[in-house]
Amino acid sequence: MNKIPTKAEILDWISENPNLTAKRDIAKAFGIKGAARIDLKRLLKELEAEGHLEKRKRSYQDPDRLPPVAVLQITGPDKDGDLFAKPLEWLGEGVEPVVLFIPRASDPALGAGDRILGRLTVVKGEDHHYEARLIRRIGTNPRRVLGVFRKTAEGGRIVPIDKGADKEWQVAGDATHGAQDGELVEAEQAGPKGRMGLPRARVTGRLGDPSAPKAVSLIAIHQHGIPDAFPDDVIAEADRAKPVGLKGREDLRDLPLITIDPSDARDHDDACYAHADEDPGNEGGHIIWVAIADVAAYVTPGSALDREARKRGNSTYFPDRVVPMLPDRLSGDLCSLHEGVPRACIAVRMQIDATGNKLSHSFHRGLMRSPASLHYEEVQEAVDGNPNDRTEPLTETVLKPLYTAWEALMEARGRRQPLDLDLPERRIVLDDEGKVTSVSFKDRLDAHRLIEEFMVLANVAAAETLIAKKTPLLYRVHEEPSPEKLDALRETAKASGFTLAKGQVLQTAHLNRLLNDAAGSDEAELINISTLRSMTQAYYAPQNFGHFGLALKNYAHFTSPIRRYSDLIVHRALIAAHGWGRDGLRPEDYDDLEQTGEHISETERRSMIAERDTTDRYLAAFLSERVGNEFTGRISGIARFGVFVKLDETGADGLVPMRSIGREYFHYDQEAGTLMGADTGMIISLGQRVTVRLAEAAPVTGGIALELLSLDGDDLPRGRRSPAGRSPKRHKAKAKRRSDKTKRKVKRTRR
Repeated sequence: MNKIPTKAEILDWISENPNLTAKRDIAKAFGIKGAARIDLKRLLKELEAEGHLEKRKRSYQDPDRLPPVAVLQITGPDKDGDLFAKPLEWLGEGVEPVVLFIPRASDPALGAGDRILGRLTVVKGEDHHYEARLIRRIGTNPRRVLGVFRKTAEGGRIVPIDKGADKEWQVAGDATHGAQDGELVEAEQAGPKGRMGLPRARVTGRLGDPSAPKAVSLIAIHQHGIPDAFPDDVIAEADRAKPVGLKGREDLRDLPLITIDPSDARDHDDACYAHADEDPGNEGGHIIWVAIADVAAYVTPGSALDREARKRGNSTYFPDRVVPMLPDRLSGDLCSLHEGVPRACIAVRMQIDATGNKLSHSFHRGLMRSPASLHYEEVQEAVDGNPNDRTEPLTETVLKPLYTAWEALMEARGRRQPLDLDLPERRIVLDDEGKVTSVSFKDRLDAHRLIEEFMVLANVAAAETLIAKKTPLLYRVHEEPSPEKLDALRETAKASGFTLAKGQVLQTAHLNRLLNDAAGSDEAELINISTLRSMTQAYYAPQNFGHFGLALKNYAHFTSPIRRYSDLIVHRALIAAHGWGRDGLRPEDYDDLEQTGEHISETERRSMIAERDTTDRYLAAFLSERVGNEFTGRISGIARFGVFVKLDETGADGLVPMRSIGREYFHYDQEAGTLMGADTGMIISLGQRVTVRLAEAAPVTGGIALELLSLDGDDLPRGRRSPAGRSPKRHKAKAKRRSDKTKRKVKRTRR
C-alpha cells in the first residue's frame, strides 16, 4: 500500500511547487497510485475545510492572495518586452505570485524599479497569476485637468471647464492621445511650462462630445465643486502607509466574517458573522459580529489625510465613477476588507435574544481575514437553494445562521416600527462608452435587508457605548416632520381617501399605518412620495435629538468609515473611550465637533445634488432617442408653471408646461396642490395616472418636457381656451396687431 503523506508534507509540497498543485501532481510527487488516491482526496478536502487550501478548478493553492488594489514594483521587461511586477506586501506563505503589467496608451513610460499602485485581476491558465493596470505611479501626483481640446499645428491646447481656471494647457503633438478638436478630454500635467508660459499637459482620456453621457458625471463634479484630485502631501502620506499587524489587537482571523456588497463594489468596509448563542440563559438567542474597517489606524487626527477627508466629507457615487473620500491606496487596498487578506478592523460583538432584543454588546480592535467577498444576489440565491461554487461551502455554516439571526431582528423591528417607505431604487447601466443601455429598478432582496438591520444594530451599539462612557461624538440626527408638512400630508391622504390622525404625538407607527392602508392601491406611490417629502433632512450633530425615521433614541454612523467622515469620528471616539491608542479623538477635537457636523452635513447634501443632477442627465440622454413616444406615469408634483410627471418605465421626472395642458385656463390652488380647469372644472391633482408624449429630452441640462395626453385613462376635455393658455380676446388682439404690422410693411415696400 502506498504511504500517504501527512498534511504538513502536502502543504510543504504545495508551498515549494506552486505550479504543480493539481491532485495528479501531488499524487505523482508522493508516489500515490490506485485506491490510495481516495485517501489523498480525503486529506485534500480536510485541508480545504480547515482553510489551509483553496480549491481552484482542479488545483489547490495557498488561500492567501493579493488584494484587488496593491503596491507593485516594476521588475523590468522580459525577452518578449512584457513588463512584470512584484507585489511589495505579499503576506502569503507560498511562492510570491507573478504579476503581468498591462499598459494603456495613455500611461507614462515605466521601467525597472518604478513603484506603482495597480488594480489587479486574477487570471487562470497563464504563466502569470495576476494582470495589473496602472492607477498611478507612486511618488508622483501630477495635476489633472478636465477641458475642451482645441487642435493646433503644434499639437493642441486644453481650455479647462473649471469656472475659476484662467489659463489654457499646452499639449505636444505626441501627447494628444488622438484627441479631436472640440472633444472633452482628461489630461495631466506633463512637465514645466512650455512656449508662451503655458503649462504642459498630456491627454489621458478622450470623453468625446462635451454633452455626451461619458462627460456627464465629470461636469457635475466640477459644477458642484466636489474635490476630485488629491494634493501631493495626501498621496505621499497614503503611499507611506503599511499594513497593520497583530500587535495590540485581538486575533479575529478565525471568525468567518464575510462581506456582502453590490456586485460592482470596489471597497468593502463592513463584514458580518452570526451563530447561535451557547449561553443556556439565552435559549434561541444569537451572537452577531459586525466588523468594520479600522480606517482610524491609517487616517490620524490632524494629518494631511485627515484634513482632506474632512474637506470632502464623504465619497460621491455616480453611475460611471466614484469620487472617493480617501485615496485608492487606502479606500481600495489597506482599508478594504478584501477576501483572504489580513485587515485591521473594529468589531462589535452583539448578543440578542430569540425575539431580536439586544441584551449586550462589546467592542474589539482586531485583525480579521474575510473568507469571502460576496454580493447580494449570490447570497440570496444560496439561501434560496441555488448556491454557486463560492457560496456552497458557506451556505450551512455561515449564510443560513446570518438569516436566522436577521429573522429575530425583524421581530424587534416590527415592535419598533421604523418608517417603512416603499421607494424602489433606480439602476442605470452604462456601456464602455458611457451610454445608457438600460434603466431599471433594483430588486429589494432579503440579503439587502439583512445587512441594513445588522448595520443599524451596530450603529446603535456604538452610540450607546459612547454615551455610557461619556465620550463626545457625532450623532446621526433625524428630527420629526414640521406641523406644516404634516398638515400637507394629511390633506394629500384625505384627498386620496385615507386618514392620518391629528391631535396626538406623531410616531412612525402612525405613518406606517397610512402607508399600509395605501399599499396595493393606485395611490400607494403618491402616499409614499408625499410621506418622504414630509420628512426633514437628516444631519450630523454632537447633540442627540434621536432618529425619528428609524424610531431610535440613540444613533450614530459607525459602519462606513471608508466613505463617510462622520463614521471616522465615531471610530476615533471608540478608540479614545477604550484607551486603544493615540489615534483616537483628542480633547482638542471636541470643540470642533459642532462645526465638523455642519460641514459634513453640507458635503453630504452637495453630493446628493450632484448625483441627482447626473442621474437626470443620463436619463435625458437615454430618452432623447425616443422623442415622440408615449409613456405612462403618475403626477408627482404640481406648480404654478406646470405639472411634474414621474414615468413608470424609468422613474424619470418630466415637466408638462402649463401652456400645453388642454385648451383652457387652469387655476392653481397652492394650498390644495391642484389645478382646476376654468371651463370644464377638471381637477388635476397629485397621484393621478397619466399618458404623456415625450416632447423634448435635453442631455446637457437633464430637462425632460412632456405633453399631457390623458388623465386617469380619459382624454383631456376640450375647453374654449387656446393651447397657449391665453384668452380668445387676447389671442385675437395679438393676431390683429401682427396683421396690421404686416400691412404697414407692404405699403412701405410699394412706395
